[in-house]
Amino acid sequence: MTLALVASTLATPTALAAPPDYGLPGSYPVAYSDVTAVAGGRSVPARVHYPATTSGTNQPVATGRFPVIAFGHGFFQATSKYTSTSTHLASWGFVVVVPTTQGGLSPSHGAFADDLNTGLTWLVAQDGTTGSRFRDHITTTALGVSGHSMGGGAAVLAAARNPKIKAVSTYAAAETNPSAKAAAATLAAPAQFLAGSQDTITPVGDHQRPMFTAKPPARQLRTITGGFHCGFMDSSGLFCDNGSITRAAQLTASKRVMTSWFRHYLSGDTAARDLVWGQPARTDPAVVFEGTE
Repeated sequence: MTLALVASTLATPTALAAPPDYGLPGSYPVAYSDVTAVAGGRSVPARVHYPATTSGTNQPVATGRFPVIAFGHGFFQATSKYTSTSTHLASWGFVVVVPTTQGGLSPSHGAFADDLNTGLTWLVAQDGTTGSRFRDHITTTALGVSGHSMGGGAAVLAAARNPKIKAVSTYAAAETNPSAKAAAATLAAPAQFLAGSQDTITPVGDHQRPMFTAKPPARQLRTITGGFHCGFMDSSGLFCDNGSITRAAQLTASKRVMTSWFRHYLSGDTAARDLVWGQPARTDPAVVFEGTE
C-alpha cells in the first residue's frame, strides 16, 4: 500500500450506521397465545403476540425480557383487523396484549380502559409465575398502551389511571366517555397521537388535536398525509372511509412512527430517538410533525 493511500484511508471518517427502518418487520419470529388475563378481580379474554423462538401458536418466548404494550380495538371492530400492527410490534421485541372485550354496540369506554390495564397487570405478574410461558420474559417497568379509534381513547384513559404506564401511542384516537381529552390533560407519560389528514370518522381537529393540545409535554401529533380512519386497520368494513394513499402505505408509515416511539421510550433504543424527536421525524415527507418534548 502506498503512503498516499495509507494517508487517505486514515483521513476518511468511519461512516455512521443508518438507523433501522422501523416500518419493516423486526428480527424476532412472532407467536401468539389466547389467554384469560386475571387481575384486580377482572377476567379479560385476550390474544398475546410475542417475540418467539419460532413463529406459530404457543411457541417458547425468545430469550430475554421484553416491554409490554396493551392495544385496544376500534368500535365494533374485530381484533383480527389489527394483527399486522400487533405482530409488527412483537417482531421488534414487544409483548402485545389485545383484549377481545367491548366488541358490541354498547361498549363501556371506562371498562375498556380497565381491560387494557388488566392485560398489563396480568403480564407483569406472569413474569414471576412458576410455569408461565412468560416467566422471566417481561420487563416489568416498561409498560405501554395503544389502540385505534375507541381503543385509542380508552388507551389514554388507561394511562391516566395507571402511573406504571411509561408511553402512549394511538391511531386516530376518538373522544370517549369519560373524556379522553380530560384524561390527556392529567397524563404524565409521553403520548403520541397518530392521525390521518383525510379521516372523516374521527377528524383530527375534533378528536386527536384536542387531546394533543390538552396533554402536557412530552407530546406529539403526527398526521399522515392522505391517511384515513380505516387505513389504520388491515381491512375495512361497513361505514368506512377512504384516503388518497393506499392502506399499505398508511400502515407502513403508522408502524414506523409508532414502533420508533415505543422503542425509544420503552426499549431504550438510542437509534430510535432521531426518528422520534430529531430531524428525520420533522422532515418525514409522509407524516406531518407537531410536538413538544
